[in-house]
Amino acid sequence: MTTVVKAQDLQALVVGVTLLGSGGGGDTGSFGRMLRRRLGDGELVLRDPADVPDALVSPIGVVGATSVLMEKLPSGGEFDTAVRAVSRWAGADVTGLMPLEAGGLNGLTPLIAALDLALPVVDADLMGRALPRLDQFSWAVAGRSLTPCALSEPSGQVIVVDNVDAGGLERAVRSFVAHTGGWAVLALAPTPVEAAAADAVQGSLTRALALGRAHAALQAWATPADIADGLGGRLLASGRVEQVARHLIADGGAAFGRGSVCVVDSGSRAVIRIETENEYLLALVDGTPAVTTPDLLCLLDRRTLQPIAVDAIRTGDEVLVLALPGPTWWRRPDRLAHVGPEAFGLTCAPQLLEAS
Repeated sequence: MTTVVKAQDLQALVVGVTLLGSGGGGDTGSFGRMLRRRLGDGELVLRDPADVPDALVSPIGVVGATSVLMEKLPSGGEFDTAVRAVSRWAGADVTGLMPLEAGGLNGLTPLIAALDLALPVVDADLMGRALPRLDQFSWAVAGRSLTPCALSEPSGQVIVVDNVDAGGLERAVRSFVAHTGGWAVLALAPTPVEAAAADAVQGSLTRALALGRAHAALQAWATPADIADGLGGRLLASGRVEQVARHLIADGGAAFGRGSVCVVDSGSRAVIRIETENEYLLALVDGTPAVTTPDLLCLLDRRTLQPIAVDAIRTGDEVLVLALPGPTWWRRPDRLAHVGPEAFGLTCAPQLLEAS
């Protein structure tokens, strides 16, 4: 299925990729505005892989600390530089793009790159949501190499990484961005579209757009249960944030923010504790695990219904706690091991919504 995105669709797309971010994935608002300026009165076509059978596709996106993007702004040439570098190394030109992840700002960055480079966008990605690590790309989980790949940062430095596994690439990326301003554009090698899509989450951008449109149709005065139904999810709580706790943990030389959010439901008085890292990972209702990653936990402002990021939630916020179905690609047990709660050090078996 081919999906056309026009200027009037951009707000829905921004909200949709934010919901797929499950509280993480970076600031979609700034990239949404950038995309709006690039698109103007034009349109973007999200291509089904079958529509571009001869394309050599590069998954592309931003890696590192997306929170510093507003401090070290893009120069505008990072996408082109990374794509050209990986094309030279691979000996084949990139003729199509797809997102590294559909959740958060990386659901938008390939669209900006596609407009800048005049390349088609394939409606598939390597996560179907936002996740924090490169070894959680679907290609890596399926046993495929993530190299060669290229990294380009705003000051103009470029590196190509080859012949390392996902863990080695993670370390190389962390080292590069730590010394060059905190973030970079990552472009994976040009890959025949059939092979690229075979181990990818297909239709993820179309899902984001559908989620955003469903969100736009919500009425703030609707009941919490109706709001959850409108988004195709399950209501866990409607209440007040009573506590937010945050701390840092070390993992392989990098520090990750870990924390928890406690919400007391205003009706039942049930206590919902949400364990967080870069995203919302696990929701417990009165101490019993209810929903876990890779399903999507989303906290919405009760008044505006806008999604609230992990790093923006505050004590006293009035919120709706919702669970939305995650990508079906991850539901196999061998894949769940890479993205379920135990992959984040949480001693809990995956708790997923019933498949529709």
